[in-house]
Amino acid sequence: MKDVVTINVGKNGVTESLINEINFLLEKRGAVKVRMLRNFRESSGKDKKELAREIASKVKGRLVDFRGFVLTFER
Repeated sequence: MKDVVTINVGKNGVTESLINEINFLLEKRGAVKVRMLRNFRESSGKDKKELAREIASKVKGRLVDFRGFVLTFER
């Protein structure tokens, strides 16, 4: 696998610009890691599996790995 870029999801949560950036990186590199930061997890009030499903449903890629609070998507 090529170098995988990591995107952090912070207190602003899953915004349209974040989804656009993930999709852009998937198009450009084929894979991207998304790290759910503590302030995002605390502000959302959801568990990590719910958050993973929410992000996965919005990006144009498939979730291939889910370890701790880091999601890896590929296209």
